[in-house]
Amino acid sequence: MVEASVNEFLKLCEQSGDAAYAALRALVERLDDPKTRVQARIFLSDLQKRFPSKEASDKCFETYNFRIDDIFLDQYEGYQGRKKLTTMVIPSIFLPEDWSFTFYEGLNRHPDSIFRDRTVAELGCGNGWISIAIAEKWLPSKVYGLDINPRAVKISWLNLYLNALDENGQPVYDGEKKTLLDRVEFHESDLLAYCRDNGIQLERIVGCIPQILNPNPDAMSKMITENASEEFLYSLSNYCALQGFVEDQFGLGLIARAVEEGIAVIKAMGIMIFNMGGRPGQGVCKRLFERRGFQVTKLWQTKILQASELFLIGEASDTDISALVEIEKNSPHRFEFFMGLSGDQPICARTAWAYGKAGGRISHALSVYSCQLRQPNQVKRVFEFLKNGFQEVSNSLDLSFQDDAVADEKIPFLAYLSGILNEGSFCTYEPPAGSKRFRNLVAGFMKTYHRIPLSADNVVVFPSRAVAIENALRLFSPRLAIVDEHLTQHLPRQWLTSFALGGTGGSDSVEDVLTVIEAPRQSELMIELIIKLKPQVVVTGIAQFEAVTSSAFVHLLDITREIGSRLFLDISDHFELSSLPSSNGVLKYIAETPLPSHAAIICGLLRNQVYSDLEVAFVISEDEAIFKALSKTVELLEGNTALISQSYYGCLFHELLAFQLADRHPPAERESGKAKSAEMIGFSTSAISVLENAELSVSETENSSLIHMDADQSFLPVPSPVKAAIFESFARQNMAESEIDATPSIKQFIKSNYGFPVDVNTEFIYADSSLALFNKLVLCCIQEGGTLCFPAGSNGNYVAAAKFLKANIVNIPTNFEEGFKLTEKTLSGILDTVHKPWLYISGPTVSPTGLLYNNQEIEDLLSICANFGAKVVLDTSFSGLEFDSDGLVGWTLVDCLSKLKSSNPSFCVSLLGGLSIKMLTGPLKFGFLVLNEPALVDAFHSFPGLSKPHSTVIYAVKKLLSLREQKSGDLWDSIVKEIGNLKNRSKRLKETLKNCGWDVLEPRGGISMVAKPSAYLNKIVKLKGSPKDGSIGSAPVYEAKLDDSNIREVIYRATGLCINSGLWTGIPGFCRFTVALEQGEFEHALDCITKINSIISN
Repeated sequence: MVEASVNEFLKLCEQSGDAAYAALRALVERLDDPKTRVQARIFLSDLQKRFPSKEASDKCFETYNFRIDDIFLDQYEGYQGRKKLTTMVIPSIFLPEDWSFTFYEGLNRHPDSIFRDRTVAELGCGNGWISIAIAEKWLPSKVYGLDINPRAVKISWLNLYLNALDENGQPVYDGEKKTLLDRVEFHESDLLAYCRDNGIQLERIVGCIPQILNPNPDAMSKMITENASEEFLYSLSNYCALQGFVEDQFGLGLIARAVEEGIAVIKAMGIMIFNMGGRPGQGVCKRLFERRGFQVTKLWQTKILQASELFLIGEASDTDISALVEIEKNSPHRFEFFMGLSGDQPICARTAWAYGKAGGRISHALSVYSCQLRQPNQVKRVFEFLKNGFQEVSNSLDLSFQDDAVADEKIPFLAYLSGILNEGSFCTYEPPAGSKRFRNLVAGFMKTYHRIPLSADNVVVFPSRAVAIENALRLFSPRLAIVDEHLTQHLPRQWLTSFALGGTGGSDSVEDVLTVIEAPRQSELMIELIIKLKPQVVVTGIAQFEAVTSSAFVHLLDITREIGSRLFLDISDHFELSSLPSSNGVLKYIAETPLPSHAAIICGLLRNQVYSDLEVAFVISEDEAIFKALSKTVELLEGNTALISQSYYGCLFHELLAFQLADRHPPAERESGKAKSAEMIGFSTSAISVLENAELSVSETENSSLIHMDADQSFLPVPSPVKAAIFESFARQNMAESEIDATPSIKQFIKSNYGFPVDVNTEFIYADSSLALFNKLVLCCIQEGGTLCFPAGSNGNYVAAAKFLKANIVNIPTNFEEGFKLTEKTLSGILDTVHKPWLYISGPTVSPTGLLYNNQEIEDLLSICANFGAKVVLDTSFSGLEFDSDGLVGWTLVDCLSKLKSSNPSFCVSLLGGLSIKMLTGPLKFGFLVLNEPALVDAFHSFPGLSKPHSTVIYAVKKLLSLREQKSGDLWDSIVKEIGNLKNRSKRLKETLKNCGWDVLEPRGGISMVAKPSAYLNKIVKLKGSPKDGSIGSAPVYEAKLDDSNIREVIYRATGLCINSGLWTGIPGFCRFTVALEQGEFEHALDCITKINSIISN
């Protein structure tokens, strides 16, 4: 009976490989059913007995298209488990051979605990024998055998039953009273798709998967079903398709994808183990894992012959080796082969190809690598970000480090950066004093590690230490300042060469002459100079040998207090971002004693393990007036400090605070120092005037939630290509010089957009913002004795900055009928009365009106300027988002400027620009200045304190400029979409304002517009309480008669909406509104405008 059944089964199998698979599949279905399982297993035993020898088994494979073999596991002394596994194979699945046996040997190199009670997945399980062997030897909690070949999965289940049940169909129990059926499952899966889709978290991932690209790429695109041809299904076990990874060129793309999928599903302390052919070279194989954040151990290595059947058939072999030879020809990479199995000197693919063609035997290494994520949670966050459409960036990722200290800084930052790019956290307003989060982290670090009870309101953030020092000196404008000789290199040259001591500086007023005396750092010598010269401001560091104790600092405090000097003490060289910071005498002192009101601490953060030129600085002051004034200097002169820089150092502070228990030993609260001192220098008269009258940012309180339509920033969504460029710039290592040279890209950009001429003498200067560059030009104007001319309707921040720097300013009238643009007649009339004129023009899009200068208009204005020999600053920072241009596609100034320059040599035009707004770059800040006048170049460089963009910013900007120039693709589509969005918002804002009684000047581009509250002017409004401080209903009544001086305050108090008034725009009555807000904020802003109309109407 049984004999007849076996014969019928064999007769079916003899027909074809497909028929054999169908018969075996039916047998698996019987094994799956508990009712027929025992008889089906007994049938398998009888079937195996028909082919008792290897020769009989081989004959069975040729005749009946299947084979049952034994794999012996008792290869070392002391092995206590099962001696052998019984397995079946069919032609359409991978046959156990050297690759898989070597892999199992590598797994054996691990200690027995490696798999015990773990959740394991095997990729490319083939006929399932390794999954079954792992379960048999190490007793894991569960093994998931996964294969893309559906026939392999069926045969794996059959093999599981073969070994989980004995010859009589009875369960075989292990020491824990479980069978293999309890521990092993097999599933059809493209790599780890099954685990990912079912939420299975793994502790071990092992894999022996294909590493040869299919010579017929089209074959890999077929649908994979169990009814596919045997040849195709078998090829899945030997070949892989292109996966879109850089490792594809070495045939390792499928392993690269497996590793990245594995990162998503492996637990924090999980281990991956892969079998790797050594043809690409050991370095390439290890780097595949290391650049993805793994620490790698080579468990086992042997050599195997290059598949001889490939050489015999000729075509496939030649194609395979030839492809590697071609790679070697076009790159410095060399593949790794050996001559025979005993050769120990590697040969390249070209030599191997020639040797093999001549009949030689070629081998290559076969290694088993074990790898574990060095910082698993952070690396997982990085790859979670990359899988959301950033595959190209993944190819640039490099998380391999020689120094663990570098890894400990870079990997957490990349994880943090991934999170904020995913969440769009950069699209929120941050105050000029610095990111609230960063300032809280600085204060938290000081509180936790140095016992100093600071808050965010004691910390002001600057782009660099040099900027902080220069801003402080400009704020006070002392007649005389003594500055540590180590801190003077970035100060204006004229400060260091002036001799206007004692107020004898010629015809200039005392306040306008700032003299800096360089002094040695040693405190005794510094104090001697302070006593003798009696400076109003002292800026100094402290010598290394004096930094350990507080005595030198206390002496400086006492002397400066007695003299009446402001003291700014630099601790940058002694400040350590460490969990065990060295003793610091200055910080020890202010931990116990409040910082006196005449003193402030400066700290530049530049020493990090990863990005050597990435800087940010902060100033600590316990005097509220100093904090507010310094914050305003940042806004006036820099705009704000780059969020990327703050984010990097914020991440370092966070890592040092994350494991600390909050407020375990809170420092005692204290009042500011009240020691009497000599009369101190106050803020300069010009600084006080500007700080009081300029409409700078409104300070938010803890309970307030303001809407900023008064910020020169874009809070629009950051496009995916921008996120990719930002991330890639920080993830890359060893950038080439050409990759961080922005000049070629900027040249092309200004040529295609403005037709601006450049030659060999053209100077390109870059900074964190165009505002910072503009302010250096203002200083050049002042140094020349020039007069800076602003059209009425210019950006109020630029005008305020020029006033703060004490420029001689003339306002040029404009009118509503002309859209508040300059006219030739008015410009001629003004320039005729001005000595050494400098003219500021915003265009093609005018900020803040949103009107446009077309090419003819700007050429006409430049012609007038040339007649008077004026120096012109063309500011393009707010251009590039035109939505109603009537065919305007930019300027073509090259012919015009060449002709005008030849007619008047003293005439020159400087091109100022920024990319943050026009490129929707969010946190990326980048400004550029193009100078064509050698004398102006020299003058500009005499003011060196410029915060330059970090190399990562330049890399990202260069990449984005290249994408924008293509005028297609995701970046261009995003820009076009947001231009449409800005047009729609401008239309909605115009309608809302008009309905509420405002006269609106309709914009044609940019992110802002102006309008006049005609219906409100001269009306009296009464407000009780204010959303700005959460005190509605409890504050005294605020009453005002509406005009330019209070319209901003009234709207702000009533609604929390921040706008700029006519005092800022320079156009009487006309307020500025920006529309590049987050969508919800914009909708809220419209509601606020309607609300204030209701309040005033009632």
